Amino acid sequence: MHHTLDVKDLRFKYPDGHEALFGVTLSIAPGEKVALVGPNGAGKSTLMLHFNGVLQGEGEVRVCNMPVQKDTLGKVRAAVGLVFQDPDDQLFSPTVFEDVAFGPLHMGLPETEVRQRVKEALAAVRMTDYIDRVSHHLSVGEKKRIAIATVLSMNPEILVLDEPSAGLDPRARRTLINLLRDLPQTMLISTHDMRLVAELFSRTVVMDHGRVVADGPTAQILNDAALLEAHGLEKP
Repeated sequence: MHHTLDVKDLRFKYPDGHEALFGVTLSIAPGEKVALVGPNGAGKSTLMLHFNGVLQGEGEVRVCNMPVQKDTLGKVRAAVGLVFQDPDDQLFSPTVFEDVAFGPLHMGLPETEVRQRVKEALAAVRMTDYIDRVSHHLSVGEKKRIAIATVLSMNPEILVLDEPSAGLDPRARRTLINLLRDLPQTMLISTHDMRLVAELFSRTVVMDHGRVVADGPTAQILNDAALLEAHGLEKP
């Protein structure tokens, strides 16, 4: 079966000797929306940074049937929309338009197509009116949505988001949840927000100490009090 994401026995050790991943195996089918939960230090962010080759460990990582390696990185990074927890890591241009146009411009697309992609990406995150705004004047919630637009403009196959609802007030969080629900992409979202997990994802993967300790239907995992307690997770 064709998987959008396939990880087999992935191990990773940081240069200082800290072992972060101990044989992680995970597959995500096209169109699946999957939550990735676990305590801080479980290895979730380390795992996500392997999906676009920022980190490279031992084992196998395939995105859209391509192995993640030097000669595929361009294609892999176009297929994986990785959105970091802090939108300021992602927004560095003077205006929203330039931030969202950055990826398509670097792909060498013609200007008319770049403009079309920016328009579609901003519409998808409900930020059409912000096209000429200055990115660093926006609220955290607005910045998070623009950060998602910067990867949507690349037409990715899979969205990989790290803590998307962290630091958002209730209204911004609700806007984000509705937005994620409507996006058609395959998703893997790392979060501590268990209410978000319950509401949006039919499947949940639990990581702890660099391993996948549970993977199954969200309802089943969220009803397993012993499992949640063992891995420092709160029942929503």
